Amino acid sequence: MSSPPASAPPPSSDGPDRDATAAAPRSSWSRLRRRLTVTLSRHLPAADSNGAPIPPPPKQTGGYARWLPVLRALPWILGGLFALSFVWDFPGVALSVAGYTVELENLLRYVTVSGLIGFGTNWLAITMLFRPREARPIVGQGLVPAQRERVAYRLAQAVSDELINKRIIMQTVRKSGLAAQYRDLLVGLAGDVVTDEDVRHDLKAVLRDLLHDLLSAPEVQERVVTFTAEQMDRHADGFSGVALRTYRLFREDEFQDQLRTAVERLPEAVEPLLDQLDPALDRVPAHLDRHGEALEELLTELILRLVDTLDIKRIVFDNVRAYDEEQLELLLRRTTNEQLNYIKYLGAVLGIGGGLIIWAPAAALATFSVLGLAIYAADELLYRARSAEPPGASS
Repeated sequence: MSSPPASAPPPSSDGPDRDATAAAPRSSWSRLRRRLTVTLSRHLPAADSNGAPIPPPPKQTGGYARWLPVLRALPWILGGLFALSFVWDFPGVALSVAGYTVELENLLRYVTVSGLIGFGTNWLAITMLFRPREARPIVGQGLVPAQRERVAYRLAQAVSDELINKRIIMQTVRKSGLAAQYRDLLVGLAGDVVTDEDVRHDLKAVLRDLLHDLLSAPEVQERVVTFTAEQMDRHADGFSGVALRTYRLFREDEFQDQLRTAVERLPEAVEPLLDQLDPALDRVPAHLDRHGEALEELLTELILRLVDTLDIKRIVFDNVRAYDEEQLELLLRRTTNEQLNYIKYLGAVLGIGGGLIIWAPAAALATFSVLGLAIYAADELLYRARSAEPPGASS
């Protein structure tokens, strides 16, 4: 005799129905979030609302910049003349000026050696600022790489003390009226949100799902039953109180069952409750507008508290310290490279002057003194004449 076929297992509660139920809140929330994002994007200011970005300053073209191409060739010229001095260096040549005889012999040697020494020492000093990037057993390490931590600290200190800090940011926030702008934005945004029927529908759907899940949770229902029973005992006075206590004395289990039955039906009350949300949403824009000053003060306080949490010095320090030796060198050279090159090649010019002083001390010192005073006087006169001009006259 064959056994009857086995009956099919009951459908699991973890099947597609449960997955669809769990996905419903996520779908409602996703739709609401998309709608709020679209509405918010209509009110947010454009990213470039504060004006065009600051253009980089023009490259220096006057003054020393015009002399750099000439100065770059000077070390090569000095090297060539130094080599020539071994073959010919004004042998037996003398120069008479105002009855004063100057021997020109060894002039090339003095001038070229002094010029090359001036260029070489400046080149070495500037190079030693950045090289070697890594510590070496004998020559050590460049000044900037060796002091990277201290450079980062000093730069962070200068930025946070003088350029941008909490006090400056707070003053800028107060002067800019940023809180008032976002107060108006919030009021306008609230008006658009609460008048959008699609947003209202999705908001109700999200609240419906959340409240339904919350009120359906067994632990929440048990807490509601306990709380309701306690409040009924506390506030039941007179005859009704006596009747309630008497009833509970003899029929406590029935009383608890009735409470649980009522609490289990709470999720069914969510929909009528949400119908009362429309009048409350209609009052939101007017309420925000009526309390605009308080809202502005709140936004200002929030912005200032956010600024107060920022550690500008730590942010700059951590970012600069994260640079490796090559990046730090590029950071410093990006703004000072031309000036450093000018200083380097100017050493050759000053070295030539030193060589002339060694070759003919009295004549060279007198010439340089007169020339220096003349250049200083001409520069001072031109500076004062330019300062005395009214603004815009030179254009």
